[in-house]
Amino acid sequence: MQLEKVEDINQRLIDWFSIDIVTGKPIWRVVYSEDQFEKRLTYYTDSGLALVIPQVRELPKYRQWIQNKYVLERLTVIPEINSDELPSEKISYEPIYVFEDKRGNSLPPRSDVSKFVIDTLYAAQGKGNLAKYVEEDNKEERIREMQDYLFSDETAVSDALSRQEGVVVPNNYKSTKLEN
Repeated sequence: MQLEKVEDINQRLIDWFSIDIVTGKPIWRVVYSEDQFEKRLTYYTDSGLALVIPQVRELPKYRQWIQNKYVLERLTVIPEINSDELPSEKISYEPIYVFEDKRGNSLPPRSDVSKFVIDTLYAAQGKGNLAKYVEEDNKEERIREMQDYLFSDETAVSDALSRQEGVVVPNNYKSTKLEN
């Protein structure tokens, strides 16, 4: 599959899911994590010293957790309970999906994956369904490709570990079993 430009993906997201009628901003967008900043209430300086009086400063939005990756974001209203954290904003883009593989390596953004993630979220909220993904002529191959892209790291072992049903044996484990 050919790499898509982020601008083209974002235009498709506008075409598919529209814009917010109040702000004129796209409801969904794909952004690069390193480029995102927000005005946030902070209690510390850049060097980590505690401030006597907290201040609102422009800070990296994702850099602490998501480095050098593309992120699918959704425009949302900031809940009243969180309004102190982002005092200059009433709405914010929040991360929904990070384009990365099972090892945390960056993947290129894709419009079809973005649409699938959004449609799945809407279906889970009862605002749509996923029937269109089963009616395709090459549905088996298409579903397998999408699953590989989204869930390529899933195995029986990783599933058991994620549900806390598995046991991890460290590689430096030495048996203390007494031999007869």
